[in-house]
Amino acid sequence: MVTGGLLAAALAAGSVACLVGLRPRPEQRLAGIGLDSPVPRGWSRPASPAAGAALPVVGCAVLAVLLGPVPALLALVAVECGRRTVAGRRRAADRAAERRQAVEACSALASELRVGRPPAAALTVAADLARGPSRSLLRAAAAAAQFGGDVPAALTMPGPTGIAATAVPEVLRSLAACWEVCATSGSGLAVAVDRLEDGLRADLDRRRAVAAELAGPRATAGMLAVLPVAGLLLASGLGADPAGVLLETPLGLVCLTVGLLLDGLGVLWTHRLVARAGGV
Repeated sequence: MVTGGLLAAALAAGSVACLVGLRPRPEQRLAGIGLDSPVPRGWSRPASPAAGAALPVVGCAVLAVLLGPVPALLALVAVECGRRTVAGRRRAADRAAERRQAVEACSALASELRVGRPPAAALTVAADLARGPSRSLLRAAAAAAQFGGDVPAALTMPGPTGIAATAVPEVLRSLAACWEVCATSGSGLAVAVDRLEDGLRADLDRRRAVAAELAGPRATAGMLAVLPVAGLLLASGLGADPAGVLLETPLGLVCLTVGLLLDGLGVLWTHRLVARAGGV
């Protein structure tokens, strides 16, 4: 009979090993998500997706040999859920960093225009401070301004790597509109960019306030999600065999399946509520 302590230790070891294999490399954590993001010298490039996908399968195969197919299936589901959670948080962090850097880019663009720098040079400085897909669009706009191209079209370029992929599409559309109006009427572009920067800073302040308010519900949801595991460990420490009941009896398997389903639905529903409240 499989003991609860052995099952918990094996599942934890397998999950940790798989998640470590899927852990982002330094360049993935620090570089922008744009295609032109540099890889810092001395860092290795990330492993191929096939290698990252094979590690959980190997780990779960080892668990299947040691403990049986049911624990291995549970470990595979847990690892996949953890991988998706980590990937979602990584994307959210990249988009938040892109929004923060967009403020700095707007500030630099306004400052460069205010001191009389050419628009192409000012856009190049702003692009160097930007991050993610917005950096590529600003560089394309700088090239268009330098060679007499269509700057608004470059800022609002469609496609999967265009404005739809950025975290600040409204800022780029507004900048394109300001550029077109100012180029036509001769008004000062620096003043318009200053107003864009003020609006973006206000949006960032609102997002920070909402994130601070949602920190408590997020922590509560996480605690409720792991309470069943804590209950199994407590029962095993008291001498019971909850893993044997859940994995080796028909009624236990039904209870385990229904419990995991309800727990997963609760986590997904809480995440949906938090994401909607956060406006992401």
